[in-house]
Amino acid sequence: MLRIIGTYTMVMLSFLSILPFLSFPMMATVSPASLEDVLIQLETLSETLPHELDGDRLVELDAIANWIANRPLDSSVELIFICTHNSRRSHMSQVWAQAAAWHYGLEQVHTYSGGTEATAFNPRAIQALRNLGVGITQTKPGSNPSYAVQLQPSQPSFEAFSKKYSDPSNPSEGFAAIMTCSQADESCPLVYGAGARFAVPYVDPKSSDNTPVEAETYRTRALQIGSEMFYIMKQAASIIQHQ
Repeated sequence: MLRIIGTYTMVMLSFLSILPFLSFPMMATVSPASLEDVLIQLETLSETLPHELDGDRLVELDAIANWIANRPLDSSVELIFICTHNSRRSHMSQVWAQAAAWHYGLEQVHTYSGGTEATAFNPRAIQALRNLGVGITQTKPGSNPSYAVQLQPSQPSFEAFSKKYSDPSNPSEGFAAIMTCSQADESCPLVYGAGARFAVPYVDPKSSDNTPVEAETYRTRALQIGSEMFYIMKQAASIIQHQ
């Protein structure tokens, strides 16, 4: 028994002596950026989309822009971004669509999000947006917390939490339903109250959860969504200007 203990002790001491030199996978960290810089980056990225996206997706983005531009200028234009759990992609879409609308002076555009079921605004998505300069402050704890989202300093904050698209905090009719995941698009053939429906599905960053590429995957998806929202709002603003 003493010989076994002695051998175990020698093995552990040997392992501890080389531990500092071993390499283990680590979660990548992403440095925070300022919102002002990110908005400029998203505008630049949006300008490359006509050369990078396939024709069908560009047609869908243009259709959303045209729908926004052809609403009466004296009325509110409301968009609900819908995904199954309202936890990641739909929130990112709502945030960047609102930032883009304000960026291009589309004060009549108001964005919302919802799901076919409610879960919670995912902390990884929140951190990705924070790292891109979005101010997100928890205002109510719990299993489905509420947050105050602050974008441009001159604009008001708005509430974000996971909910069904039919939640009373969302518009109930005349809105554009924009489906941000294929599952919601397929499982929800009819969005009650919608004045129009569009589908711009994104790959779920959830696939990277608890991996070394988690932070970068969420950042990449947030920038992809942001660049497409900026493209939509820039196109809408251009159409309105030339009407």
